[in-house]
Amino acid sequence: MNIFISVVFLILAYLMGSVSSAVWLGRWMKGVDVRNLGSGNAGFANVLRNLGPVVAIPVLIIDSMKGYFAVQLAYLIPGVGLDSEALYFMQIFFGMAALIGHLFPIFTGFRGGKGVATGLGIMLALYPLGAMLSLAVFVISFLISQYVSLGSLLAGISFPLFVLFLLPGNNVPLIVFSWAVAGLLVITHQKNIDRILKGQERRAVIFKKK
Repeated sequence: MNIFISVVFLILAYLMGSVSSAVWLGRWMKGVDVRNLGSGNAGFANVLRNLGPVVAIPVLIIDSMKGYFAVQLAYLIPGVGLDSEALYFMQIFFGMAALIGHLFPIFTGFRGGKGVATGLGIMLALYPLGAMLSLAVFVISFLISQYVSLGSLLAGISFPLFVLFLLPGNNVPLIVFSWAVAGLLVITHQKNIDRILKGQERRAVIFKKK
């Protein structure tokens, strides 16, 4: 029975991740498909650069919530004890399903984002302190460079370091997962890294001078 419920929740987590807020809010609030603008990415960064913070902030919140609540599904599985290894694995599996849903959303033709905001929600659910510290890394990096992609990369890479050095105990599943997500962010940001090195990456300016 638990296996059946786990599979159902795994599918549900993927469907939650497939809710493409960047596409739907872009169409509703601005009348455009953000995938036809800028990098063509259906995520927070591309929305911020092309549609502004009024659209980007709700996208950030919704995409983060997808990852956060997908992880919480693990608590609904009967017989899985709190602080058990089975719970940690279920949380990670559901988080990954939501992340895959965000990257390849079934509702919008499998053209999604890069997983930064959804990853933040997953990190908040798994290790809130590390997630908040990583968010601080993002904010500082972004304010200095005005590159959303650079802030995202540094935040993603810093999270497994916070897990490794600050999390009490030795949570191997979380350590492995956090490094896997960091590696995935590097892979999905290859073009951004190349543009940053060439000085061609577009900056995202929140407060424009009049």
